[in-house]
Amino acid sequence: MGRAGHIFHKSTWIAIYDEHAWCWSNPAYVVSTCVALMFFGTSLVINFYTGEYASDRASNPVTDLILSNIPVFNLGGIFVYGAVILAVFVLLLLLIHPKMIPFTIKSVALFVLTRSLFISLTHIAPFPEQAVLHSNLLERLSFEGDLFFSGHTGLPFLLSLIFWQKTILRIFFILCSIFFGAVVLLAHLHYSIDVLAAFFITFSIYRLAELAFPHDKHYTDTLMA
Repeated sequence: MGRAGHIFHKSTWIAIYDEHAWCWSNPAYVVSTCVALMFFGTSLVINFYTGEYASDRASNPVTDLILSNIPVFNLGGIFVYGAVILAVFVLLLLLIHPKMIPFTIKSVALFVLTRSLFISLTHIAPFPEQAVLHSNLLERLSFEGDLFFSGHTGLPFLLSLIFWQKTILRIFFILCSIFFGAVVLLAHLHYSIDVLAAFFITFSIYRLAELAFPHDKHYTDTLMA
């Protein structure tokens, strides 16, 4: 049993190496990955400035069917560090499956860009009572006015769509999406509409990514087959 496990472990690393060798020796893949990284970087810059814009022009908070009827739960740590852990997990997943890198990064960049557009349109202030977040990193990357729609809910759902054919990963990311949706509501960090709308908008973003990046989606399909 131990010998079989050792052989499987070695063969797995060989398979990962072979996939990386194929990817990074493919000029089209390298170009696509570079474009994906530039697109992602650009989306983060746009997100930063639209977040500042929305926060500077935030008006008044509004009542909410859920938030107005539940107490605030101190889940700020889960909100911050749970997202960090999920991001590290996704990075490791992409290192194991490099064929997924271009389509995943471009899809996430499209998600960030779309969310930036939404938060620049309507400027509602956060709910008055919410959990306190103690994170210097988060203070640099988030804003009071970047509420609609919930990135904590939408991004895991987007990942579930990307890895849909991998049953375990699909279920895991869906559960993460539901979990983070509950966290942001219990901590009063998002309005209920921010969480509910995230699922519908994210699905549309995924379909747009399929249409916009068919060649990158092909790499994903060959891996999932």
